[in-house]
Amino acid sequence: MTVPLGTAVGGRPTRVGRRRRRLTFDRVSFMLVFLALPVAIFLIFVIYPFILAGYYSLTDWSGFSSDIPFIGIANYVKLAQDDIFQHALVNNIIIAVVVPLVTIVLALAFASLITVAGRSHGNVQGIRASALYRTLSFFPYCVPAIVIGIIWGFVYDPSAGLLNGVLNGIGIPIGDFAWLGDVRTALPASMFVIIWSFVGFYTVLFVAAIKGIPAETYEAVRLDGAGRFRTAFSITVPLIRDTVQTGYIYLGIAALDAFVYMTALFPNAGGPNNTTLVMSQELFITAFRKGHFGYATAMGVVLAVVTLLFAAIVFGVNRLLAGSDKGDRR
Repeated sequence: MTVPLGTAVGGRPTRVGRRRRRLTFDRVSFMLVFLALPVAIFLIFVIYPFILAGYYSLTDWSGFSSDIPFIGIANYVKLAQDDIFQHALVNNIIIAVVVPLVTIVLALAFASLITVAGRSHGNVQGIRASALYRTLSFFPYCVPAIVIGIIWGFVYDPSAGLLNGVLNGIGIPIGDFAWLGDVRTALPASMFVIIWSFVGFYTVLFVAAIKGIPAETYEAVRLDGAGRFRTAFSITVPLIRDTVQTGYIYLGIAALDAFVYMTALFPNAGGPNNTTLVMSQELFITAFRKGHFGYATAMGVVLAVVTLLFAAIVFGVNRLLAGSDKGDRR
């Protein structure tokens, strides 16, 4: 039996296909403003500079002439043999591992204290004066990075710095120790400054995420007799994993740069024996002091690749942990 198009079968109208929507002025203007324009801006100001940087990294451009000789992968071969750049890359990797890890752990600890680590009976709440601690912890993030670096440069000053004065005053004979001038302490001291500047912001971020967890969840865990550490590792962290992942990626990107902090702490760049030299500093020196823009662009491409690899590793680890949690629940 052949049913004509548009007739009903069993009391229900048949659908032959979707009707084409008419391109009205409102629909076309909406697509232009909210789709075509953002895509065009993204292509022009994000994708195109990446493509241009990739091309310049294959040239021997000085940055100040119209002559741009193409030399292929010679810059990347030179980078593979550049001991200073490789040392800066290692420093960046160390910072990218230590700074996000320590910052996230401290921020999670402070956020737990502020939100759910209060008394063990009654309503779930944080420790006393938690609002004050939250405000104080956020204060360093309000200060520009360059100002933070300058302030801590004075704190670390060997002869008139606050740190040596306090340590000597409480009976620790540190003398005029140069925290930023010793190869053993220059990098840890600079990483402490970066951690100090970021931990407050991520504390507030994690506080907001923990506030989104239903209080009944914590009350049930409390009734089961779980302690604070068990609650933090089994409830808090898994439920705000996406927020932790986002924070870890942003921190890793900031740590892989670290240009402002290192330049403020070490105006001459590199610190003792280049122990604090990072890739962005070496890139700046190569481009604007030595005039090798092509070679510096190759450094920037390597820095971008390392940043993408870092983000991919964080995403991969997070998915593995999420998968293992689902397996345990089954």
